[in-house]
Amino acid sequence: MQKLSNPSLLLLRNEEELIGKNILVINHNDDGFLSQLVKINLDAKINAFSYNFADHQAAQKVNSVSSFVGHSLPALEQLDLIVYYYPKSKPEALMMLSNIRAIATLDTRLLVVGENKGGVKSVEKQLKAYAEASFKLDSAKHCILYEFNKLAPENQFDITDYHQQFSVKAAEQQFDAISVPGVFNHGKLDIGTELLLNNIELPKKGQTLDFGCGAGIIATFLLNKQPNLSMHCLDVSALALYASEQTLKLNGHTGTFILSNGLSEVTEKYDAIVSNPPFHTGLSTDYSISEAFIKNARHIMNKRASLQIVANSFLKYPPIIEQYFGTYSTVIKNTKFAVYRADKT
Repeated sequence: MQKLSNPSLLLLRNEEELIGKNILVINHNDDGFLSQLVKINLDAKINAFSYNFADHQAAQKVNSVSSFVGHSLPALEQLDLIVYYYPKSKPEALMMLSNIRAIATLDTRLLVVGENKGGVKSVEKQLKAYAEASFKLDSAKHCILYEFNKLAPENQFDITDYHQQFSVKAAEQQFDAISVPGVFNHGKLDIGTELLLNNIELPKKGQTLDFGCGAGIIATFLLNKQPNLSMHCLDVSALALYASEQTLKLNGHTGTFILSNGLSEVTEKYDAIVSNPPFHTGLSTDYSISEAFIKNARHIMNKRASLQIVANSFLKYPPIIEQYFGTYSTVIKNTKFAVYRADKT
């Protein structure tokens, strides 16, 4: 049985607040909460939405739940209850709260739950000007549950209002990128990716995969140098995939965009894979995604294909790379990051 997260436990101990006829749950965890919500509302229409493809896949497996994934909420009507799991990114929360007000009615109750260390207390200030009434319903397990009523409607939600354009400088290149809230290292080039780009061996031709593409910085860098590459951008986040598409378009490039949990949706083989792989899930450090990526990358690589990744120096990736590729090289290493390369022989 799945272990319920603390925000979900707090919600369920306020079961009487979870009653509705048409319910939307946003940013849910894969922890069994949706199944419990169905039991509480046997005759209700229950919808789930996530930017995260893995959480969407999990929700699809729950009977009586309609799941959606994308960069904006679906146009659902007559919602009487919305449950929102507050994210660790405040700019992402502001964007989502605006999106919520665009589909909510005056009769929609909004429940917001989150962990104290994730910044859930900020929602009071963020919604103060837009809710006629608000209540702190409960707090426990280092989490808080809020209710907001009679939300001021937003005429429409347009994600382009949240575009942030910024300049990228690396390895004698300079170009602009577009990000949106919720994307890794929103609005700037992170130092790990910068180290990778400054030390990368460019693939000459063929199909290249940018795994965990974020705002499409790596993909754009490669296409600027080798415009004939067939570039595939993959991420578990629909927000990241959207940002990557905008960044490539801004720089005159095209690509293939893959929304995927790890490599699950990959159907092609590649001549090069380049990545700054993720090692966080929500607020927690989680190496499993990157470890699974390294383990399975070899299976989607053509002969003599290269894998080039950047990772925090303290992460124990070298033994994993060596286990699945036999040999590898450390291209560069400093106190914070290391760039590794492995080739399929």
